[in-house]
Amino acid sequence: MKGVLLVNLGSPDGPTAKEVKPYLDEFLMDERVIDVPKWLRNLLVRGIILQTRPKKSAKAYAKIWWEEGSPLIVISERFASKVQQQTDLPLALGMRYGSMSIKKALKELKEKGVNEILLVPLYPHYAMSSYETVVVKTMQEQQANFPEIKITTLPAFYKNADYIRVLSERISTGLKDFEYDHILFSYHGIPERHIRKSDPTKFHCKIDGSCCQTNSVAHYTCYRHQCYDTTELVKAELNLDDRKVSTSFQSRLAGDPWLKPYTDFEFERLAKEGIKRLAVITPAFVSDCLETLEEIAMEGKEQFIEAGGQDYIHIPCLNESDSWVALMAEWINNWHKSEALPA
Repeated sequence: MKGVLLVNLGSPDGPTAKEVKPYLDEFLMDERVIDVPKWLRNLLVRGIILQTRPKKSAKAYAKIWWEEGSPLIVISERFASKVQQQTDLPLALGMRYGSMSIKKALKELKEKGVNEILLVPLYPHYAMSSYETVVVKTMQEQQANFPEIKITTLPAFYKNADYIRVLSERISTGLKDFEYDHILFSYHGIPERHIRKSDPTKFHCKIDGSCCQTNSVAHYTCYRHQCYDTTELVKAELNLDDRKVSTSFQSRLAGDPWLKPYTDFEFERLAKEGIKRLAVITPAFVSDCLETLEEIAMEGKEQFIEAGGQDYIHIPCLNESDSWVALMAEWINNWHKSEALPA
């Protein structure tokens, strides 16, 4: 029997330092998130970061927490429930980090008689710290605890024509009553070394301004290329003015070069260059979360206005929108009927 496993990032169980700390520990101790030797990662995370970060992060979570719980969890649950209504296959939701574990979701599917699973990492783009770690963790759980289950993984769908259409419709709706001067596509940031580590050729990804435009097998796992590709495809779909659109990367840690340009720097640059009305979209996420709701929708607006901007909107992620739900159900049902996966 076939079934579906949706996997998103995860969240603390609550917006307190006590609840945030174990979540951050699991997240930051992932070797695909902080990719240094385990002894050094342990020193950095448990010896330094976790001494102060939980309290700071808890304050940020408290600003965006809903009565029902974590926005990311609530949105993901609503999305999963709506998709379930449009497919006959058993469906479970798991999180890469936190108490809603992938193991629990696999167990749930097994108990329903499932022995063949479509794994859906809820990330449009391939990155070792998001898409890849979901796949690796799921396979580890499968091999250790559910060897009888066969797993097929949905590919990164960043350039799928139907996904681009749905994303573009979301952006168009968000812009309906906002006369923008500029649209900023802000993607989750990752260290530059992650790009090079994910390069199967070990020589193509130079991050020099041209490698992402030069065709290569490296693009299948190049997060930077895929982000820029998404921006270009949406621009074409919506016929956006090239001069009014740009791409940036948010959420970086000090100490290493991360993908540029940095979103917070762009807020200041755009405002100082005369942009008064800014719209921001965050296409690295399909569900709104701490990074979109607090860092972009709240802090980003404050940064832009302080730098001289006048009006600012963050366009919500796809979340549980009907068109996104219908598209995911279509992909699942096509796989069920013919093993076909979106290209």
